[in-house]
Amino acid sequence: MFIGKSFLITGGTGSFGTTLTEFLLRTDVSRIVIFSRDETKQHLLKAKYSDSRVQFYLGDVRNEYTTAKILEGIDYVFHAAALKQVPTGENFPFEYIQTNIIGSHNLLSSLKNTDVEKVVFLSTDKAVYPVNVMGITKAMMEKLVRSENYPSRVTSVITRYGNVIGSRGSVIPEFINSAVMKGSVDITDKTMTRFMMSLQDSVNLVLYALNSGENGDLFVQKSPAATIEVLVQALELILGKRIKQNFIGIRKGEKIHETLLTAEEHKNAIETKDYFQVPNIKNINDSGSKNNTDYSSNTTISLTPEQLASLLLSISEIKLLLR
Repeated sequence: MFIGKSFLITGGTGSFGTTLTEFLLRTDVSRIVIFSRDETKQHLLKAKYSDSRVQFYLGDVRNEYTTAKILEGIDYVFHAAALKQVPTGENFPFEYIQTNIIGSHNLLSSLKNTDVEKVVFLSTDKAVYPVNVMGITKAMMEKLVRSENYPSRVTSVITRYGNVIGSRGSVIPEFINSAVMKGSVDITDKTMTRFMMSLQDSVNLVLYALNSGENGDLFVQKSPAATIEVLVQALELILGKRIKQNFIGIRKGEKIHETLLTAEEHKNAIETKDYFQVPNIKNINDSGSKNNTDYSSNTTISLTPEQLASLLLSISEIKLLLR
């Protein structure tokens, strides 16, 4: 799959994109195109990657012409370009519509004139029972991917993520910095639960989807969950000190618990040891799991403080923050 192939990563200067790029550079790919609108991050990554296979393209998925142009000569696409911060989305919803929905439409529309074989679209648990702008726009992105209005010869699949530990903007790096600098963290609700996965898990998931998916398939990794209270206790174990908790209340657009699969999706999912694969509705047969409950962070197996501390200490991005 990798030998001599060209890969495009939209939003490729983010945490996921850099982790994926580092993996791909250890294979025999011919080209990796990193497409983003952040020239500063591109400049920093150019200094980091001396490999001539890595190419940078400045642009925005909101621009249909640029999006079509960047697909020339590409075999596989990972669509990670998105606006993701929940509170910001509540204040600037149209910005999220333009990037998360229209940007995805531009990519899908541009595929018809290319030789692209497969596209993996990155989604989020917030797209399930969405209550905030970020989740609603990602849910609409999923609907676009699974619609019949785009070229069927290109295989497009979807992956959904929970909280990716160590990614930019996630709560854990913020908690670590605050605990180290101030000795305290701001808590919205200590009973709030979130799925936990590493950046490497996120890369493993998209590679599994790329290898296994048929058009319109949705992929979810089986993930443990933890409460915010357990997260703070895990950080106390790691740092060896008590952390003061400042309760600030739930922010606009936030949910107490997240869900990776609806009950309907869970029922129709093909289950393996590590993943759920949900076929597009027209491809569903009788091979699903027949589980008729949703897959929620409130009911999935929870991590203890000791288990979460061990998980955090195994992740290189967290180790860097703790130095």
